[in-house]
Formats: sequence, C-alpha cells, structure tokens
Amino acid sequence: MTGSQSVQDPPVRFDCRDAFACQLEAIAAQDPRVVVVVNDSAGSSHVEGYQNKYPDRFINVGIAEQDMIGISAGLSNGGKIPFVCSASCFLTGRALEQIKVDLAYSFANVKLCGMSSGVAYGALGPTHHSLEDVAWLRTLDRMTVIVPADPLETAQAVQAAYEYWGPVFLRISRMPVPAVHPATYHFQIGKASILREGRNLTIISNGTLLHVALAAADRLAVDGIQARVMNMPTVRPLDQEAVASAARETGALLTLEEHSIYGGLGGAVAEVVVCHHPVPMRIMGFPEFAPTGSAEFLLEHYHLTPQGVCSAAQDLIRMK
Repeated sequence: MTGSQSVQDPPVRFDCRDAFACQLEAIAAQDPRVVVVVNDSAGSSHVEGYQNKYPDRFINVGIAEQDMIGISAGLSNGGKIPFVCSASCFLTGRALEQIKVDLAYSFANVKLCGMSSGVAYGALGPTHHSLEDVAWLRTLDRMTVIVPADPLETAQAVQAAYEYWGPVFLRISRMPVPAVHPATYHFQIGKASILREGRNLTIISNGTLLHVALAAADRLAVDGIQARVMNMPTVRPLDQEAVASAARETGALLTLEEHSIYGGLGGAVAEVVVCHHPVPMRIMGFPEFAPTGSAEFLLEHYHLTPQGVCSAAQDLIRMK
C-alpha cells in the first residue's frame, strides 16, 4: 500500500487480455514457430501489438471459425505452434466439430484462446454469452481446459500452454479482475491451490469469480465460519485429490464459476465427490440463458456476489 492509498480504496483491477498478449509476444520473440490465428478479432483479443511485431506470423481468416481451426491444425502439422484467438462463444460453438476432430482426436499442438468469455459481452445478450464453453470442451478426450483468474496466473498459463504438447483451451475474460495471487505463485497444469485455509466448508472457484470467493470467505469469517478457498484453474485434468481432500476435511463444497451450472467446474467437482467422498454440495453459476444486461447486472441478478455466496454457504453448512 502506498502513502496515497487508504484501506477504503477498491483494489486495482486488470484486463487479463493484456497479460495474455504480453506473455504471447515474449514467447514469440524466442520461438519463431509461434503463430497467431484470428477471425477478425485482433482488437478484441489485444493482439494488435503481436500483429505489428510479427506480421508474417499473423493470420486473419475472417469470420470463418471452422476454417480457422482447420488452418491451425495444418499449421501445427507443419511444425508451427498456433495460438487461435477468438470470442469464446464463436470459437467453441461454431467450430466444435473441427475442434473435436482436427485438434482433440488428432492431438494437434494448437492453443485455443477463448476471449471475452462468460457474460463479458453482457449487453449483447445470450448470442454472445459464452456459458457453455468449458462444458463442451472438457468432454473432449485429450483436451486441456484452463481458466485463469488474474494477470499473473494468465501469463503463467499461457507459458504452460506453450510448453505443453497438445491441444489446450485457455479461457480469457475481458472483465477486469483484481490480482489474487502472490508473486511467488506458480501455476501448474492439473494442480489446484489453496488461497485461504478453513475447516467448515470449501469454496472452489476459478476465473473471474475467484476474487468473489475470497471476499465471501472474509464475510463468513465475521460470522465465525471458516471457509477454505481453493483455486481450480485447470478444469481438465482436474485435481481430483485436492477435491477429495477438501470433501474429507471440510465436509461441504461450494463451487463458483462464471459459467453454466451444468457441465462446467461444478459438474467436474461433483463427479469426483459422488465417486470418492459424497458430501453436501452447492453449484453456483448461471442456471439458464442469461438476459441482456451488463456483466455487473448479470452477476448480481444471479447472486454471484460475495453476499450471495455467503448466503449459499450458510445454507450449505446447515445441511451438514
């Protein structure tokens, strides 16, 4: 904290697309195999800087998402490492068959970067909301699915995706978020991390709502409820041991995500819980097509706020 700040000042928020683009440029500077493929989405993906620095390694296919995946698979077969940047709703919805066959089944070394995910395009309505992307892609064999929560984790996830051989889906939001990880944090594919210890229940979250989980834990502590907060940035492969341990040690689990309540992080966690250590559980997210409105309005509307999480946690504890 600087001398000009007070404890009342809200936390600084960051657009994780900037961390994504910065790390991608740093990787490309060291590896000429890295190429960026977009569908008229350079601006919304924040990769104009990459385009200016490496125009010969920047491919704009236009609004043709299925072609974009096929071209990227071909580039991978030719020894390149494509980072495919597109609005997540269109990348995963329009090109799902190509992602399944050309990338997952073929185990192509392509990195899918689903930008502006969740309800970040709130005012454009359900056609532009991307509340199903994690559910669709985590069902695909050989696909790695990562949902980073802040700039540090985003940059490290981009680096990890680059170093990993195989198809990866990175879910990157345009919704500003505060930093939640210390400088010592180290992201690993398939590993959860505990940001706050607790014994009464565990809140498992990722992405844009992880900071909401932490704020809810602070409020619960005032009422004497000690909530463990677990960050689960990799939805596939899921850290099953971390989930099972949380179930055994705290006796109740609440998942929180900017995604449908069906098939996303909550579904992945529930699959582990029901098989290994059944406990009371609550899945928080979007239960339906969300209406048109700002992202802030939609999160409030569906109680995806610190107070909403507190209320759900208190109800859950009463079920233990």
